[in-house]
Amino acid sequence: MIALIQRVTTAAVHVREELTGEIGPGLLALIGIEQGDTEPRAERLLQRLLGYRIFADAQGKMNLGLRDTGGGLLLVPQFTLAADTRKGMRPSFSRAAAPDEGERLFNLLLAQARQQHAPVAAGRFGADMQVSLVNDGPVTFWLQVPPDAE
Repeated sequence: MIALIQRVTTAAVHVREELTGEIGPGLLALIGIEQGDTEPRAERLLQRLLGYRIFADAQGKMNLGLRDTGGGLLLVPQFTLAADTRKGMRPSFSRAAAPDEGERLFNLLLAQARQQHAPVAAGRFGADMQVSLVNDGPVTFWLQVPPDAE
């Protein structure tokens, strides 16, 4: 399971003209779900999203996690993160989870996030979305929960 995370001052996601999610300062997480991803991997990824120390403490060091700051979390499903880009000029999506399984795991991640943190907003699985953000820093990290993390 993959998350491309960005520390933001604001972020929003629209489906067509409808605003489906918006946060102020916090974390935008683009979520990729691969074949073989499981509920324990989703739970581990959520713990990393909420605890990953990328926010400044009183001394200006990246030493605080989202839980510490109380910032917003915007989860956006993005199957293209699971692309295999090692060769050729066109990505292969053979590593991405099947749509039904991807949606199930994304919805599980979202539900658990809403139980453990607030505010939490989200994009819509399978939709053509427009994501806007102001990247703070910029600070961007790639988090991946591999099979051995279970």
